[in-house]
Amino acid sequence: MVGGRRPKVSGARVAASGTWTDDEGVRAPAGEVHAWEPGTNQTVCGLPLHRAGLTRFSHVPWSEVQPDTGGVADEVGWVCPRCSAAAGGRAERRWQRTDPRP
Repeated sequence: MVGGRRPKVSGARVAASGTWTDDEGVRAPAGEVHAWEPGTNQTVCGLPLHRAGLTRFSHVPWSEVQPDTGGVADEVGWVCPRCSAAAGGRAERRWQRTDPRP
């Protein structure tokens, strides 16, 4: 950790509370989704996978479940904001300063 903060996560995958199957028969995440790093037993925000009842989707990159751009985000109900911040979930800012001070 750098200065008490965890560094940005690269290569994050998805852990979700539910699952659905698309037309090609591929499992996809549904419900509540969190970022997960393969090789760990918890999400990026610190939830233990087994105790929280989350299923791992190692074949789904984190960018695919973002509602703006994701390919398998059809059944996603909620994206964890803490995981999104750590894994770089949003490409653009939610706000923009219109009148900066001198």
